[in-house]
Amino acid sequence: MKKLLNDPSRVVREMLEGLAMLAPDTALLRDANVVVRRALPEPHARHVAIISGGGSGHEPAHAGYVGEGMLAAAVCGEVFTSPSTDAVLAAIRASAGPNGALLVVKNYTGDRLNFGLAAELARAEGIPVEVVVVADDVSLRNTVERGRRRGIAGTVFVHKIAGAAAAAGKSLAEVVAAARSAADAIGTMGVALDGCTLPATQQSSFSLADDEIELGLGIHGEKGVQRTKPMPADQLTDTLLTAIADDLQLAGGERVALLVNGLGATTPMELAVVARAAVNGLRERGLRIERAWCGTLLSALNMPGCSVSVMRVDDARLALLDAPTKVATWPGAGRVNVDGAAGIASGSAHDVATNEVRENHAGERPPLQLAFDAAARALIDEEARLTELDSKAGDGDLGSSMKRAGEAVLAIPPTAWPSASEALAELAVTLRRAIAGSSGPFYATALLRASRRLAGTGEPAAADWADGFDLAVHAISELGGAQPGERTMLDALRPAADAFANAVRRNEPLAQAWAATVDAAEKGAASTASMMPRVGRASYLGERAVGEPDGGAVAVACWLRALTPFVR
Repeated sequence: MKKLLNDPSRVVREMLEGLAMLAPDTALLRDANVVVRRALPEPHARHVAIISGGGSGHEPAHAGYVGEGMLAAAVCGEVFTSPSTDAVLAAIRASAGPNGALLVVKNYTGDRLNFGLAAELARAEGIPVEVVVVADDVSLRNTVERGRRRGIAGTVFVHKIAGAAAAAGKSLAEVVAAARSAADAIGTMGVALDGCTLPATQQSSFSLADDEIELGLGIHGEKGVQRTKPMPADQLTDTLLTAIADDLQLAGGERVALLVNGLGATTPMELAVVARAAVNGLRERGLRIERAWCGTLLSALNMPGCSVSVMRVDDARLALLDAPTKVATWPGAGRVNVDGAAGIASGSAHDVATNEVRENHAGERPPLQLAFDAAARALIDEEARLTELDSKAGDGDLGSSMKRAGEAVLAIPPTAWPSASEALAELAVTLRRAIAGSSGPFYATALLRASRRLAGTGEPAAADWADGFDLAVHAISELGGAQPGERTMLDALRPAADAFANAVRRNEPLAQAWAATVDAAEKGAASTASMMPRVGRASYLGERAVGEPDGGAVAVACWLRALTPFVR
């Protein structure tokens, strides 16, 4: 496992030095791995100091939450290891005044012992200190009582609420009450797709097969409470929400805040999909989502996976969540746009008219549409192969793009197209919407150019189709700036169009002409394996792309062959 580190034994200190260099409002203690607010008032004028911490490896927690409106100090142990009592005491001394300090502790034995002992030592020095323990992991609800559960991502909610209460000048008792009631109102459950890797090791804390996930894990690389099969994001999120709702005994009409948290190696794309499912799932349960956040807020090194946290809220708790903070890692206001995914009209009169045509015409699919359907199914069937080819020379999205194209074509309802020209124009609209990246514009432009050529021809003859094919290929070359021989879809399209035109000019039977067309496309696609790429993403790889055929050219040969039974 490759890592961007120097000496693993110094990783925590070097990380904190880097963080402090980029956060002017913080400072790092010389003799302890403790980050404190730089601009604290003199001790007699300080509000209650909110202090949290624990083992490192959970970034941005805990040092990332030091700042006005959240933590006064963060105590950072070695990776997944509780900080020492002396480090916690140093944090209290550096940040607390006569108004005292609140220690926010996740419910792990080492943290409870070291933070608890530091609190006792500070009290002996005359500093009022209280401790709030967060135990929000609902995955353990059937095995241990709540007070013995682990503290996980819901802790970030407690940081925010306690920090806002302290910034408002509330007393230590009031801050403790706000933090403790918030901790009691939170339920969290996580899922891992694989283990994580500690800085000094080369192997993951645990390994999962491709057909396994871990439900209910903690945040230190430990295994979950159940190993099960992977499931779609919606189903997985519902599993997490069900456990949380049952544990908190949430009832319809209650108000909640939501946090979807990444564990370190989960992409924003995946987290957003989970957030969508979580919002929908809470709404389906009749709950009012007052605030929601999504991002990596308390990680487990490089673990792929996420957790979902839900917290009951009322007006007072919402006010604390909404209170201002200068902490950059707090992810904003959390306002929820629950109806924003419903979609709004684009305002295109043409698109509206097209939709109306689709809705108002039904019946059997015409022959040309049946041919399109066959090409669509062929592309869907080739998804894995096209993905593999594109992954070797591009970004790997060709298979999924062609699958989306195929599904979109199959979804076109039976439509009484009055002409071949309008059929191609309709297909251009469908593909430009369905395919992202370069393939969509290429295919749409080609189809529109061919559509214009066939306009007004009634029932096109073979020569008309040959002209349309030639113009379509020329349009792709014109749009993308590529020529045959540069390892693109044109290396299948151009020989195919030429073969068809030549066969038509020789008055060959249409089936024979089309067989020559498909053969030319397949030979052209195969020839790209030895070509040096000149355009597109593959050109960045140079000789490394040589050896496998171009995925776009292979896709062309695939759908051309699928049309064979309909060319007669």
